[in-house]
Amino acid sequence: METLAAPAGGLAGSQVIQPAARLRGEIGVPGDKSISHRALMLALLAAGESRMTGASDGADVRSTAGIVRALGAKVERVEHEDRTVTYRVASGGREAIGRPAPLELDCGNSGTSLRLFAGILAGLPLTAMLDGDDSLRARPMARIVEPLRAMGATVTARDGDSLPPLTVSGRQTLQPIDWTTPVPSAQVKSAILLAGLAADGTTTVRERVATRDHTERMLRARGIPVRSMTEGDAGAVVEVDGGSPIRAVDERIPGDPSAAAFWLVAGAAHPDAELLIRNVGVNPTRRLVIDLLARMGARIEERTLVADDGKGEPMADLLVRSSDLHAIDIGPAEVAGAIDEIPILCLAATQALGRTTIRGAGELRHKESDRLAGIAAGLGALGARISADGDDLTIDGPTRLKGATTDSLNDHRLAMTFAIAGLIATSRTTVGRPASADISYPGFFAELERIRS
Repeated sequence: METLAAPAGGLAGSQVIQPAARLRGEIGVPGDKSISHRALMLALLAAGESRMTGASDGADVRSTAGIVRALGAKVERVEHEDRTVTYRVASGGREAIGRPAPLELDCGNSGTSLRLFAGILAGLPLTAMLDGDDSLRARPMARIVEPLRAMGATVTARDGDSLPPLTVSGRQTLQPIDWTTPVPSAQVKSAILLAGLAADGTTTVRERVATRDHTERMLRARGIPVRSMTEGDAGAVVEVDGGSPIRAVDERIPGDPSAAAFWLVAGAAHPDAELLIRNVGVNPTRRLVIDLLARMGARIEERTLVADDGKGEPMADLLVRSSDLHAIDIGPAEVAGAIDEIPILCLAATQALGRTTIRGAGELRHKESDRLAGIAAGLGALGARISADGDDLTIDGPTRLKGATTDSLNDHRLAMTFAIAGLIATSRTTVGRPASADISYPGFFAELERIRS
């Protein structure tokens, strides 16, 4: 594997991936990014000391840790010899946040940081501005501006209150709301629930498709009354009661299933592979990528480590071996449940017999890049038979991929997808702007090199 300097007029740095003769090894993926964000935020709201073992060490989570520190908590990051990370947060709780009030809070590239902190700030009697890099400034925020305003917060943004930076002037006590999200989004749901902690009464969020439930589980574990229900074809409902204090807790963060998905696809798609992925979170609202790959014929053995009790996060070791994959149809509800894993699932589809269809994936156009266009362009350059039509993708397989130059668009999930493709391609693959992988998976390329034989 080579790292190349940026070519004149070309991509901002690149990584060369050579095909792998076989793949073997054990992999410890980074701590779950979604859970790490939320653990740091809830530690800020809880009076006392909280400890997060095995947290994500990506740039996005570091942005959240920086904001927690800026809002008045003491944050200590400890890196261990095995490269895992523990965060310790000492906070005075809600009453001590933002005294004195900060001027600006830098979210970097993290949409989770911006949206969820907006919910927290809505319930605090101070004013702060949430901003980030150029990529974050292009991501839509109207879907959180509207419910937070309905709860009584003053929220403003640029371009018709739709794009960052976001300025939030909160209130000590908010109005509870009953809100139906127009697009299923765990970030929007979580922002409303976090604001609901400061509401005088019960705040309700309704979704046509249940999204990941980390926030609900973590609130329950900290003593907050949260109720989750299904309403048949009408979707899912979550209620949170405001006014209860949040307890400081210690917790172990499971491995990120979105990170594990890259190795699951590598193991299943490569003709000579056996990979063991340790301590992966298998939360029922998060494990859909595992189930979709199994439906495609991936040989994945699941070894339970922590059972599901409805409060904490279940974990398992995952053993994946070379597999004969076949095409499946992935509908809008499944897209919502595996939104971050769609790019790597598209790669799996290129190696599956038949036509895979992915419908209703328009939300991918509003991530760190236009992922629909980026995945079609990148896999297409490698020889995949893939087409994007509106919000839908069609992939015909199996296709023997040929090494080519790809552009990650500075999107971490595209960079890692194209790198995994390079392992199974017939010649060398160049991944443009590979440093974006550090957003969620520092050390990804070193791990990729380690497992090749």
